[in-house]
Amino acid sequence: MQDTSATSELIAQAQSWLAEDPDPETREELGKLIDAQDLAELTARFAGTLQFGTAGLRGELGAGPMRMNRTVVIRAAAGLAAYLKSKGQTDGLVVIGYDARHKSADFARDTAAVMTGAGLRAAVLPRPLPTPVLAFAIRHLGAVAGVEVTASHNPPRDNGYKVYLGDGSQIVPPADAEIAAEIDAIASLHDVPRPDTGWDTLDEAVLEAYLARTDAVLSPGSPRTARAVYTAMHGVGKDTLLAAFARAGFPAPTLVTEQAEPDPDFPTVAFPNPEEPGAMDLSFATAARTTPTPDLIIANDPDADRCAAAVRENTTSTATNTSTATTSWRMLRGDEVGALLAAHLVRRGAQGTFAESIVSSSLLGRIAEKAGLPYEETLTGFKWIARVDGLRYGYEEALGYCVDPEGVRDKDGITAALLLMELASELKEENRTVLDLLDDLAVEHGLHATDQLSVRVEDLSLIADAMARLREQPPTELAGLPVTKAEDLTRGTETLPPTDGLRYTLDGARVIVRPSGTEPKLKCYLEVVVPVADKAALPAAHARATDLLAAIKRDLSAAAGI
Repeated sequence: MQDTSATSELIAQAQSWLAEDPDPETREELGKLIDAQDLAELTARFAGTLQFGTAGLRGELGAGPMRMNRTVVIRAAAGLAAYLKSKGQTDGLVVIGYDARHKSADFARDTAAVMTGAGLRAAVLPRPLPTPVLAFAIRHLGAVAGVEVTASHNPPRDNGYKVYLGDGSQIVPPADAEIAAEIDAIASLHDVPRPDTGWDTLDEAVLEAYLARTDAVLSPGSPRTARAVYTAMHGVGKDTLLAAFARAGFPAPTLVTEQAEPDPDFPTVAFPNPEEPGAMDLSFATAARTTPTPDLIIANDPDADRCAAAVRENTTSTATNTSTATTSWRMLRGDEVGALLAAHLVRRGAQGTFAESIVSSSLLGRIAEKAGLPYEETLTGFKWIARVDGLRYGYEEALGYCVDPEGVRDKDGITAALLLMELASELKEENRTVLDLLDDLAVEHGLHATDQLSVRVEDLSLIADAMARLREQPPTELAGLPVTKAEDLTRGTETLPPTDGLRYTLDGARVIVRPSGTEPKLKCYLEVVVPVADKAALPAAHARATDLLAAIKRDLSAAAGI
């Protein structure tokens, strides 16, 4: 091997990192790469640093500054501690939660040690618990900040570090940049005090307080008769959801046993995300053998801040000259659940602002307007939705719902599941289903149909190339519909701060294109609105919407070169 100065510098950089690494596993991993002179792998790991942004940190586990590991986490914690002290929070409380992924408990303990060493008070949740319990605990305990160690629904090899401030919502600019600057200012890990003790491990009282709060999302005396199949997707949601269901008086859900217990390897799914193809197959199989037939399938993602639902569809087959009814299951889109929960809250007389992100269905705005309620649209992410003044309900199409903003100023898959069960129970008493309510909403407001074109890449430059192509040559029509307005959201709008995204308004449709903030994906959000005269017109409206969405997808893919 030719010994160039660049190679020598890379090896020296890796050796310097190795000397500071406190984790025997990643030390061994990095040592082997150095001994093998694996320049390709070392270059990938030392090409920069994981960037601390408004999602905190998220990345693949492993040694080096471009991976998630104890060194990166200790630096992040030290930067957060320095930021808090710079804001006058010299002895404030920082609450730390964590999921059941590989290294999550280690990262939580390291964070507690760093906060204690910095003179702050630290408290760690008693065990792996849903992210909304951490978001609740911040406000409940009067903390100045919170940290949740989770990679949510990312692949098994990933982990992440999500930061909340004292209002209980995730950080937004400029806090993210200020914390990142404090992280960059840390010269050496040896400068970061990390005592072995001095922080608190919370008891069950904080979870009990959260569970007591979950009761508040339901109407006193409402029916609690709906039955569900439930999957925790190998995550941490099961025990908390079961406790919440029991307190509320719902029948205990039938568990998808293969996915009920936490498992950081997520052995039954390629991606532990209810939206991914195949992820719900075991849930459908469980529902098929459950008696009586459940009314809903409920799924949480691994840290239980998201909630997915599937509903049964009775179809009639006449293939053999005899009519037979069969039950199949249909996943509800996040936008459909968002509209259902909004309609339910309106029916209950909820007051306050309804909010959603720009990538979610415009149907929420129609529902709020009809009910005479304030409505706001925000940038993508609950860090923005949670900050809406007077928020009563917020949702995002990626299965996130905030139904109790006074308790949890973030998405919460446990309370969303409870509210969905209450709605299903009320409809069941009327001999109706959530699909009937969706039909009612389509007749009242027009059929709002949404879809997504999502492209996962290995090479991030492909995303930048696609965005550049669309900026240089924006489409003038999609699916034969003229583009009436093209907006580059990096410039901001009258109501939105700048963000990396493009929005196209068409005659009866809308398209938003943006890079994912948490995964190597380009995401395109599509919506068409088809007028519906009455229920008899619904089949034709659905067919029209399906055709339009497919055509928009095809034309947009061609325009972006993806």
